Amino acid sequence: MEFVGEHLLPGQIGHFFVILSLVASLIATFAFFKATNAEASLKSGWLKLARLAFYAETISVLAVFAALYYIISNHLFEYKYAWQHSSRALQVEYLLSCFWEGQEGSFMLWSFWHCVLGLILIARAKRWEAPVMTVVSFAQFCLATMLIGIYFFGTKVGSSPFVLLRNETPGPIFSQPNYLEFIRDGNGLNALLQNYWMVIHPPVLFLGFASTLIPFAYAMAGLWTRDHKGWAVPAIPWAAFSTAVLGVGIMMGAAWAYESLTFGGYWAWDPVENASLVPWLVMVGGMHTNLVYRSSGYSLRATYFFYIVSFLLVLYSTFLTRSGVLGDTSVHAFTDLGMNLQLVLFILVFLVPAFWLLIARRKEIPAIHKEENTYSREFWMFIGSLVLFLSALVIIVSTSLPVFNKIFGTKWAVGEDAEGFHNQVQIFVAIILGLLTGVTQYLKYKDTPRSYIRKHLYLPLFVSLAVSLCISIWGNIDYDQKGIGFLAAIHLAIFASVYSVIGNAGYILLVLRGRVRAAGASVAHIGFGLVLVGILISSSTKEILSHNTTGMSPLKIGEKESPLENITLVKGLATDMGRYTATYVKDTLNERDRKRYYEINFKSKNGKEEFSLFPDIIENNKGSEGVTPNPDARHYWNRDIFTYLTFLGDPEKIRAKDTSTFREKVVRIGDTIFYSNGLIIMNKVVINPQSDKHQFTAADTALALDMTVISKEGNRFTAQPLLKVENGMVEVIPDTVMAQSLVLTFNKVQDQQKGLLEMGIKETSGVLDFVTLKVYEFPFINVLWIGVIVMMIGLFMSIFQRLKRSSALRAS
Repeated sequence: MEFVGEHLLPGQIGHFFVILSLVASLIATFAFFKATNAEASLKSGWLKLARLAFYAETISVLAVFAALYYIISNHLFEYKYAWQHSSRALQVEYLLSCFWEGQEGSFMLWSFWHCVLGLILIARAKRWEAPVMTVVSFAQFCLATMLIGIYFFGTKVGSSPFVLLRNETPGPIFSQPNYLEFIRDGNGLNALLQNYWMVIHPPVLFLGFASTLIPFAYAMAGLWTRDHKGWAVPAIPWAAFSTAVLGVGIMMGAAWAYESLTFGGYWAWDPVENASLVPWLVMVGGMHTNLVYRSSGYSLRATYFFYIVSFLLVLYSTFLTRSGVLGDTSVHAFTDLGMNLQLVLFILVFLVPAFWLLIARRKEIPAIHKEENTYSREFWMFIGSLVLFLSALVIIVSTSLPVFNKIFGTKWAVGEDAEGFHNQVQIFVAIILGLLTGVTQYLKYKDTPRSYIRKHLYLPLFVSLAVSLCISIWGNIDYDQKGIGFLAAIHLAIFASVYSVIGNAGYILLVLRGRVRAAGASVAHIGFGLVLVGILISSSTKEILSHNTTGMSPLKIGEKESPLENITLVKGLATDMGRYTATYVKDTLNERDRKRYYEINFKSKNGKEEFSLFPDIIENNKGSEGVTPNPDARHYWNRDIFTYLTFLGDPEKIRAKDTSTFREKVVRIGDTIFYSNGLIIMNKVVINPQSDKHQFTAADTALALDMTVISKEGNRFTAQPLLKVENGMVEVIPDTVMAQSLVLTFNKVQDQQKGLLEMGIKETSGVLDFVTLKVYEFPFINVLWIGVIVMMIGLFMSIFQRLKRSSALRAS
């Protein structure tokens, strides 16, 4: 049958280059392998062949990218990948996000970065080119098998992004020649990915993942060639690069979560977050033990171990996020494509040779059997690396519990409060690392005179103690719900993180005499300390502003969102919210990005500020019902006001704009007022009423107009609108009978002697237009983001320092 309108050539071109990349990477692997073991006379010929094969592989990967981009951008929905991950309504800037939504596209991105890094290695690796590129090319071969999409002895190998939808999806429409007319809109991009961070975060993160291969490849080359000393020096800049880029990628993901998810922050110990954090922690440990070996001769075995494990953890994280095992525990894990066996083999083909070589060559690896001096830099750097590894181990084991449960049929879990579990463990890691990064810079390799320590450590120590005490006393640190022990640990962690900042700043001033160019490590440590300070202050002083002051809420006790911590705003009605009054002004549909924005006006009670936030929703696609809320935040230099929607009125039922207004009525106790669906009885005036909605003390002054609302159907409801006097000002606090779409207010006592009271009644035209939202305040969260930037600047300074030093050594 000939199908109308199909464009088969782009897919055929793409599939051809997938096959070519597979073959070229295999040839490159073999040729680089032969070049490593070949005699000098043959080495040059094998290297030329290997480089040509790798260039062909690089061109193939770029061609595959171009073919898939052409298919997606031209809406060729005859291809399953384009139909599944894009639509005609999708904005142009999100077309690249369609690549990373699917597993095939993310494998392509990973392979692309390997090509870029491989080209750099070919240009700069010198004598290490052949063994290192053997490992890189073999990794490329493994990734190419993930995209091949063929059956090998009845077993499917990989998943091709160029398969046709009609060949993969059953249905009667695909037997019709004009089936494209029925699928012309596409399935669309996941609502969560329609954010600018998701255009730039995945490429940076995957560059970080890809870069962990290079220190691993150097370590494997050292074991393979038995040159245990030579590989460690050129590996240091690559480890620093991997640490920097992967760290940036992780924090870009945190920024995306802050702007797009309802974590109520930037980190929730989500399994996918953990899967990217763990390799980074181990890589940081490996970089530090590598520096120890270069300067003192200690910790080479540990360096081998950390670099190998860091890359293997990237592969294991790939399995976790792509096998479908985390589908029920993470908001951004992939679904199972039936490639689990292949993913496991991907891990094993690197794990088995790496540990076999490490164990077989362990006695050959140079080691100093004399124990390090406890007053030496190398001793405490090794301790810090060990702490990082143990921290990573705790995180990856807890994250892997779904895997263990599937294998062993168990029901292990860290408890309902996974975030609390991780926080209580990692707070002690933060204390140790903060102290070590503050102290270790002052220590010398092999031994440090006691007088030198006393001379340089005391001043930063006392300054840090003073600053941290000020934060602890006046910083409104609040973690009482976790117990006094955890609160004490928080204060100790604040001191340690402050000391990390001030100690390293002091090192630059006191020891390096202000030579910042030589202070890459200290700058990175200052950034790390600022990250810890930002995390501790923003999380321990985070305040919920949206306490339910009205008593009305569509949320139920026991749900994910508590009705006590979410405020319901009726459209057009100013509502008390602590330091602010909040008003739901309007909602607006942006046709371009298909998001509905809700304008929430905030006005401080002291009259000093007024602003609006625009949290939004986007309708879910991918077969799921409902909407996805996206937060919005007001940024200040010292805090953020952060809000997101937790419940909406039915948009279909309130589509007709509500034009109703408040009607003012003068009533007496005992009067009956009629509304369109029933009547309202004025029962009494109550002073400081005690109820689930309100709690008052003897010092408060509040009057409630107690009412009974009876509908035509005979349903009875109670309402108590309030007049509250606070700081000499009278505040009207409405009450709402949501089932009757009624908003009631007690406006004033018009004539006390005659018993005349003024009330307000508002009826909507159908269903009450309201939103329920949560509002946080994050104090000093910018310290976290500044710390990330400073840490990355320090790491790149270190890279340039190492490269400059290497160039100078080669020139001499």
